[in-house]
Amino acid sequence: MSTSSPEAVKKLLENMQTDLRSLSMECKKKFPPVKEAAESGIVKIKTIAVRNTGILAALKENSLEVVQPFLMGCGTKEPKITQLCLAAIQRLMSHEVVSEAAAGNIINMLWQLMENGLEELKLLQTVLVLLTTNTVVHDEVLSKAIVLCFRLHFTKDNITNNTAAATVRQVVTVVFERMVAEDERFKGVAEQPPPVQGNTNRRSVSTLRPSAKDAYMLFQDLCQLVNADAPYWLVGMTEMTRTFGLELLESVLNDFPGVFLQHQEFSFLLKERVCPLVIKLFSPNIKFRQGSGASPAPVEKPYFPICMRLLRVVSVLIKHFYSLLVTECEIFLSLLVKFLDGEKPQWLRAVAVESVHRLCVQPHLLRSFCQSYDMKPHSTKVFRDIVNALGSFIQSLFIVPNTGNSIVVGAPVGGSGSGAQGPGCGPGAQGTVGVSGNLNVQATFEYHGTWIPLITVSVQGSAKATYLEMLDKVEPPSIPEGYAMSVAFSALLDLVRGITSMIERELAVEEEVAAEFKDTHPDQKWQAQPGAHLVWEEMVSACWCGLLAALSLLLGASTDETATENILKAELTMASLCGRLGLVTPRDAFITAICKASLPPHYALTVLSSNAASLSVKAYSIQGQSVQIISPSSDSHQQVVALGHPLSSQPQGTVWLTAKNIQCMRTLLNLAHCHGAVLGTSWQLVLATLQHLVWILGLKPGIGGALKPGRAVEGPSTVLTTAVMTDLPVIANILSRLFESSQYLDDVSLHHLINALCSLSLEAMEMAYGNNKEPSLFAVAKLLETGLVNMDRIEILWRPLTGHLLEVCQHPNSRMREWGAEALTALIKASLAYKHDPPLAQNQRLQLLLLNPLKELSNVLHADIRQKQLESVLQILQSQGDGLGPGWPLVLGVIGAIRNDQGESLIRTAFQCLQLVVTDFLPTMPCGCLQVVVDVAGSFGLQNQELNISLTSIGLLWNISDYFFQRGEVIIQELEREEEALQKQAQEKGETLNRPFHPAPPFDCLWLCLYAKLGELCVDPRPAVRKSAGQTLFSTIAAHGTLLQQPTWHIVVWKVLFQLLGCVRTSSTTADKEKIESGGGNILIHHSRDTAEKQWAETWVLTLAGVARIFNTRRYLLQQLGDFFEAWEVLLNHIQSAALSKNNEVSLAALKSFQEILQIVTPVRDPGDAFAVIGVPPVLIDPISASGPGRPLVRSDSLVERLTRYNGAELQAPPPGEESALEDSALWWSAWNTWYRTGTDSTRPPSGPAEKFSFIPSQPFLTALIQIFPALYQHIKANFSMEDLKKLGVILHGAVSVPISSDASPFILPSYTEAVLTSLQEAVLTALDVLQKAICVGPENLQVMYPAIFEQLLLFVEFSCKPPQYGRMETKHVANAKYNQIQLFAPAEWVALNYVPFAERSLEVVVDLYHKTACHRAVINEKVLQNIIKTLRMPLGLKYACPSESTWKLAVSSLLKVLSTGLPVARQHASSGRFDTMWPELANAFEDFLFTKSTPPDNLSIQEFQKNEAVDVEVVQLISTEILPFANFIPKDFVGQIMAMLNRGSIHSQSPSFTEAEIDVRMREEFSKVCFETLLQFSFSNKVSTPQEGYISRMALSVLLKRSQDVLRRYVEDERLSGRCPLPRQQVTEIIFVLKAISTLMDSLKKTQPENVDGNTWAQVIALYPTLVECITCSSPEVSSALKEALGPFKDFMQPPVSRVQNGES
Repeated sequence: MSTSSPEAVKKLLENMQTDLRSLSMECKKKFPPVKEAAESGIVKIKTIAVRNTGILAALKENSLEVVQPFLMGCGTKEPKITQLCLAAIQRLMSHEVVSEAAAGNIINMLWQLMENGLEELKLLQTVLVLLTTNTVVHDEVLSKAIVLCFRLHFTKDNITNNTAAATVRQVVTVVFERMVAEDERFKGVAEQPPPVQGNTNRRSVSTLRPSAKDAYMLFQDLCQLVNADAPYWLVGMTEMTRTFGLELLESVLNDFPGVFLQHQEFSFLLKERVCPLVIKLFSPNIKFRQGSGASPAPVEKPYFPICMRLLRVVSVLIKHFYSLLVTECEIFLSLLVKFLDGEKPQWLRAVAVESVHRLCVQPHLLRSFCQSYDMKPHSTKVFRDIVNALGSFIQSLFIVPNTGNSIVVGAPVGGSGSGAQGPGCGPGAQGTVGVSGNLNVQATFEYHGTWIPLITVSVQGSAKATYLEMLDKVEPPSIPEGYAMSVAFSALLDLVRGITSMIERELAVEEEVAAEFKDTHPDQKWQAQPGAHLVWEEMVSACWCGLLAALSLLLGASTDETATENILKAELTMASLCGRLGLVTPRDAFITAICKASLPPHYALTVLSSNAASLSVKAYSIQGQSVQIISPSSDSHQQVVALGHPLSSQPQGTVWLTAKNIQCMRTLLNLAHCHGAVLGTSWQLVLATLQHLVWILGLKPGIGGALKPGRAVEGPSTVLTTAVMTDLPVIANILSRLFESSQYLDDVSLHHLINALCSLSLEAMEMAYGNNKEPSLFAVAKLLETGLVNMDRIEILWRPLTGHLLEVCQHPNSRMREWGAEALTALIKASLAYKHDPPLAQNQRLQLLLLNPLKELSNVLHADIRQKQLESVLQILQSQGDGLGPGWPLVLGVIGAIRNDQGESLIRTAFQCLQLVVTDFLPTMPCGCLQVVVDVAGSFGLQNQELNISLTSIGLLWNISDYFFQRGEVIIQELEREEEALQKQAQEKGETLNRPFHPAPPFDCLWLCLYAKLGELCVDPRPAVRKSAGQTLFSTIAAHGTLLQQPTWHIVVWKVLFQLLGCVRTSSTTADKEKIESGGGNILIHHSRDTAEKQWAETWVLTLAGVARIFNTRRYLLQQLGDFFEAWEVLLNHIQSAALSKNNEVSLAALKSFQEILQIVTPVRDPGDAFAVIGVPPVLIDPISASGPGRPLVRSDSLVERLTRYNGAELQAPPPGEESALEDSALWWSAWNTWYRTGTDSTRPPSGPAEKFSFIPSQPFLTALIQIFPALYQHIKANFSMEDLKKLGVILHGAVSVPISSDASPFILPSYTEAVLTSLQEAVLTALDVLQKAICVGPENLQVMYPAIFEQLLLFVEFSCKPPQYGRMETKHVANAKYNQIQLFAPAEWVALNYVPFAERSLEVVVDLYHKTACHRAVINEKVLQNIIKTLRMPLGLKYACPSESTWKLAVSSLLKVLSTGLPVARQHASSGRFDTMWPELANAFEDFLFTKSTPPDNLSIQEFQKNEAVDVEVVQLISTEILPFANFIPKDFVGQIMAMLNRGSIHSQSPSFTEAEIDVRMREEFSKVCFETLLQFSFSNKVSTPQEGYISRMALSVLLKRSQDVLRRYVEDERLSGRCPLPRQQVTEIIFVLKAISTLMDSLKKTQPENVDGNTWAQVIALYPTLVECITCSSPEVSSALKEALGPFKDFMQPPVSRVQNGES
């Protein structure tokens, strides 16, 4: 309820009346005047209440009268009355109904009471109410009231004193508040400028308003009083204390700074009165030195209460009036710094530190200092001095320990840490304090045995002082141990916190402004205000050294985790701030401090020591006192949490890490994590330290570069306590996050980070050289992590990053390079997988940049690196294969960079990549890379480490060729586009386009590269590879050759096929003949492949066959080429050299190839072949019936015509007639020449015995050779001349003469008993047969060749008796005729064939052929018949001596057949004389056969003999039917020979070796008989046409008879002489024969017509009779029986028949 409300007024009136009533009651007796006054007062009040509406105002007007009774009441000095009156007066005052005059009266009355010492508390209360409720009291009245309060303050009563002091303070405040209120009121009024004052009198206050004037007077007098001068205004003061005065001054200055700042008068007071006063009062403190008792003049001792209050005043002055009192503040601050000196009393230093702390929490003030002093020339560097003073203060506390601060006392209180270290630890502290949580351990700082406890002094950021507040203490208090340190510590922290947060706030604002400016003016550059930056930089520059010195010292000495944390935080904030301001030296200094604190003491780390060295040179001088940066102590009492090994190249002992080290490490991580952007070059320091810590803690990098706790590989393992074990994953995690946060760094900072990591890594590499110790992988792992998180801008850091990692990959230390490779490949994989913007597919340059390091890895020689490289290629292919695009050449280059000196596993991995490429990625890669794929696949084929890979890669080449085939059109289009682009580039540069096989179109070049690669593989040293490659090459050409354009075939033939053939031929001929024991491992090698030569032979075979097949199947296409004939010649040349090679397999295969290319009459046309090349639509093509090999193919001329019409001049189809025939014949003749040369060379026997018969062609080879001829002949028969036939003959003869090796004979030779021909012999005969048939149907002129053929065949017939010699070789003849045995395994190396069946077959052919051709002119002219007879003479003559019995039998039957055909011809042409020489031959042949010199074998059976005799008989019958009847056409000599022969046959045909028993059979009676009969028949022929013939008959007969006579006579003689002895068996046989002949003759004579027998003959016959009779005496029964038969017929001569005789002739 307000005092002016009606209710309040009503109550006031009532209360006043009540008070007056009470007063009148009290004074009724003693003080009547008072009573009356009271009563009149009641009336007055009532009147006022009734008359006035504004009661309060009326009361105030009449207040003198209203107050009067109460004042009189107080005058009674009666306590009860006085109290009542004072209460009433207070009530009036509180309702503000007291006028100025009344107030004056009241004050005077109160003064009297004061002087009488009455109601002192009530007085103070009344004054206070009077002054606070209204402003009616001022000027002298006010001063009187104030003095009254002061006077009461100095009474003896304590309560009064204190109350008065409080009242004074309140009154002083009221005075100034009035002034402030007055200023508020007049705020809007325009002030009159004060008149310019000349020599300003300090009392000139005329310009001030009333309240201000009061305040001015009051403040002025306070200064006077403190200075112990008389006051001007406060009249009546009796005493005053300085301490109270200073307190009042401080409170005014602190509470009303505005007054002093707004009013000049007051400012003047400050400058002129307050500051000098303070300085004067400070003097005892300044001059005083502790322990300077011996000083000459006694010095006033500093007085604590005044000193402390002065410092408070100074604090206020500095805080509020710094701007007014710049110079004065400089003095104050310097004084303050001095008070921190070690020589000042402890309490003085303590309050000074508290004052400094107060300054430290006001960063804006500090900035002002810096601007006003430090930045001004020739001015004290106040700010720097303050900071340095704090620093040296802290140092001095450590260096000058107080008594009682020794370690023995301190240790148990503040000791912590393990007993292992602190040598001075009390026994109770051994290792327990730090661990057991129940002891409340006090935080302390410990340095070189000095323990200083750390007390909590104030909340951070507020400087709550202890001693500056001890206003009641008169004596200096005792300062507890550690208090000053604690304050100084807080001051330092607050200073750092304040400065940094202030500057950072301002920086943030500036950055915002900059950002806004950039948004509004994007094209202009924002310029910061340089002023602000200069101030910030100056502040930091001024304070960093002192801060760093103090903080480092404290950090070393700190034993408390929280304190350590605070120190580290301060260092961290400073480092960050310096970084942001670009102050490199201080930044690095703070970082170095943190780094050093993270590492074990005295840890040798070059980066840090070099940095520290530059710092320790700087000593800071604070007013002549030098401050050294003290290095932290080493033997700190700290809990050890980890033992490990230092990271250095020289082995050192173990080092330990304390909990504090780990804490510092976390700060370091925090610094790097949160302030990475400002670290710049100090990354080097940070990372080096982290690397060493990580090493000591034994963290090892894992996947992605993150570190995991791992075990060191060697040496005693890192020892970690459980405390740190739980921390490790956290530390590792922060480490990773630190590098993850690199994504928020700007590009420059990122480069700093990368460079730092690289140089760290270089150091680690240096260390790892020359030993295989575990290297530090920290840098490499972190490079990887940094790369991985900065993928979005990978381009800017890729080169330094990968460049360095590539160096790491070449490091000799395996672990080091393994990680280098891990990092590099992980980065490449990640960068390719990252979704870049724009995508990689559209950013070719970036993609190549990313892939390039992968390629560079190929230059590293270490296998493990290559393995890693290839594994990552495999992974890249599996994950990003589709998107490689322009990167393919690089990737393929990597896959293909294999060398033989690399291990198997490397090659295997690379090959897996290639397989993946070929199976999955051919369609996605640019076609220009296909050639690279071919090359790479080829290089895998050529590597010699792993055979299976070589073979599989050949399979891949086949798959690639299939792909080319299927995607042909697409590839062609793309390649042509590329080609155009390249062509254009080349023209611009003025170069020629350079690519392999250039003139061919690009797609064909692709094929040619493939073929060339396969060609290289075909001459690989390994047989399996050659075989596989050969098969693939020829299959590919066969399957896909149709895609090639015609001109390209020229390259295929010459550059691929012939080149390959040449290489193979060379390699084969020079191959080693050494035996290869095994094929690697335990594989046995077949004997046919056990030398390199044999293995090459297989290759040669395959290659030749392949080329031949291509020539065969693509003949039509190849013939379009201009130089087909040359190619044909070259091919034939190759076939020839292969055929003549000394290897059966090769030579035989060569002939097969020869056969293959000759199987065609006219070129094969394959509908998908030539036409595909020239683009004929398939509709035009007739299906051509393919015919089997060897059959001539029909040439579809209509097709050619249509083609020619359709295609215009594109296809030069040869006209169906002569041209092609001519061209063909040239080819065939070329083939014939090859065949002839091959045949000649292969069948020519070795020349001399000296030669070792190293090589003799095999039977299959010769067979094949000869089998070629018939096919070949079909094409050359038109021009086949006699000359050629002779050549052929030589070859055939040679071929048949070749012996076979004894090893092979069981397989080739038929057993002797079977008359079978070998296939070679068959072939020879077939060849001749073909010729003969051709001649038969051919034109006349061919028939001159018949005799040559006969001659050839007859040569073969001779083989039956006289096997051919092969040079001078000794051969073992297989057959021994006599015993019908075959000696298969004769000791000789070479076995001649059994030629009998062959000769016999030849003979049959001769007979057959002669039968057909006997009448041909050539046959007659060339005396073929004579030759046949001449040839047959040999077997006929040998008869039983022939190697085979069948031979002479066949010879006889052949002779008979030939003669039956030939004799008529011979008779026919008798006159020409062509046969003259034949007759003697024939006669000799008969004679040799019928009277053979050979004896029949002993084991010949009777039946056999009889058969043989029948043959003889047949011959005689031939003579009797075919020769003798035509004697007149036959030369006389011949007939004579025949007669003589018959004559001989009729008598003597016995063989002396017969047994007696067989004699009658073996006498060839039948034969003799026929001979006789023939003889006789022709002797008595009635057809004798010439006397000469008759003469011959007669002569023959007489010779016969005469001979018989002689034999008989001789027998009779011998018989007689021999007496009883029997005659020799031979002679007996002979006589029996003669007797038989006589009886035969008699029979013949009887049968003949009598007129045909000459009389002379009769006479001779009869003359025999007496001789016969004489034989009767013989003793031999056989002779007797024969004699009986011979004598019998003579009975017919007993009656000579009647004959008609004419001219003596019968």
